This record gives sequence, C-alpha cells and structure tokens, in this order.
Amino acid sequence: MRRIWPAAALLLALGSRGLPARADDAIAISGVLSQGGLARGEAPPGTALALDSRPVRVAPDGRFILGFGRDAPAKVTLSATFPDGHSTTQEITLGQREYDVQRINGLPPLMVTPDSTLMVRIKAELAKVHGARAIDSDQLAFETPLEWPVTGPISGVYGSQRILNGEPRAPHLGVDIAAPTGTPIKADAAGTVTLAEHDLYFTGGTVIIDHGYGLSSIYQHMSRLDVTVGQHVEQGETVGAIGATGRVTGAHLHWGMNWYDVAIDPQLIAGPMPK
Repeated sequence: MRRIWPAAALLLALGSRGLPARADDAIAISGVLSQGGLARGEAPPGTALALDSRPVRVAPDGRFILGFGRDAPAKVTLSATFPDGHSTTQEITLGQREYDVQRINGLPPLMVTPDSTLMVRIKAELAKVHGARAIDSDQLAFETPLEWPVTGPISGVYGSQRILNGEPRAPHLGVDIAAPTGTPIKADAAGTVTLAEHDLYFTGGTVIIDHGYGLSSIYQHMSRLDVTVGQHVEQGETVGAIGATGRVTGAHLHWGMNWYDVAIDPQLIAGPMPK
C-alpha cells in the first residue's frame, strides 16, 4: 500500500542548545515533510542554510526549498547562520513511506540487460541528464506552486520498484500519466529548457526545465518536442506531446521532479490532479 503524507506547515524557532530562540530566528517552512517531499521555506534575507551539511541556497527575498529523497532518513538537520553571525540548528522529522513493487516478466533480454555497445550510449545520455539537473540558476520560478502538465489515469507512481525478468531495477522516481499519443504537455512551472532530446534509449523524447535554485522537472516518452535548449517557457505553455518513445509499453507521460540530484515526488508536491 502506497502511503501519501499530507502537506505540513510549521514555524521553526531555531533555538541552540536549549537556549530560548531569538526573535530573528524564525524560519517558516511549509510543504510535505516526508520521503519524496518538497519543503518551501522563508528565512531572514541573508541567512545561510545547510541541510545535513549540504548548503541550501536562499533567494534574495529569503525564500528557499528543501528536497527529500525516496529513502530519506526519519530525521534531518537544518542549520542556519543568520545575518548577524549567530548560528542555530533544528532537527526535522520526516514521514516514512511504503512503496509498491511491480514484477514484469517476459521482456526481451536486451531490454533488461543492454549489451556493452548500448551501455556506452546509455551512460552518455545519463551524463547529459545529470548535467542538466546540476544547473543552479537564480531563477525564481521555484517559488511558484506546481501545476499538473497533463491529466489522465495514473499508471505509475513515485518510489515503486520494478523487478524485470526477476532482476530488481532502480526505483521509479516520477509519476506516469496515461493519455493518447499527441496529447499536449504543459510546463508545470516557468523556467528555462536545459535538455531537449528526441531519442534517448530509455526515455525517448525527453525535456528538462530548470525552475531555479536546483528545482527542475523532466518529461519523458514524448512524441513531439516543441521547445529547444535555452528557451524560456511560461507555466502552462505547451512543451510537446505525449508519446510512446523509449522503453515503454504504451503511450504516457513520465513526469519527474528533482532538487539537484534528489528525486522528489511531483504527485505529492502538486497535490490532487484537477478534474
């Protein structure tokens, strides 16, 4: 049974070593505090933050985001150094989730275990994807709530793991939405296109959009791409169309979200799909 954790909101009064918190220590955090979740926060402008020692960028208006991976621990630590130089830490408890396991048998062996020639191609394509996700721009579109890029039956969920011909594979780190080939795909938030590939081995037509401060979205298995690298898109703008390209069994959109290299759950972040 897949567990969805509800949105949470809190105000962290970051007192250090049990001392009373100062008035300027207030850091507001809202969002989903669970594995796969995305927290949106606000701190005094000029505050330096770190999540478990990982630096967290804070925008000039004091806003920031935190991403929690599929297997994030039950507790993480947010450290803050405020503009006047004093520092505090706070432990954040994250909800733990259970994930589906799917078994698919009868696949052609080459699709389960690619040969050495294909592995060269796959590694090169993965390097492109990782490079696009590593971009750390100062765009502020990350502050905007996400919108679903397409609607339809959900055929795959975040965190599930597939066992292909008896061999465990990497977890599914996005949400699959089934719809006919040619269905328009809308940008879930404004941003800049950092990857636009028509024929990746696993994901076929693939687009990545950078929303700033490490937040990016990916659209896979597209039949048509309407954008190019470097192009700015607005939220709701058509970026392409659903297809069945790459390694798939039917037409659908794989929609994924990342905070840098941390894959987060777009279904959890965007909320219920609109009717």
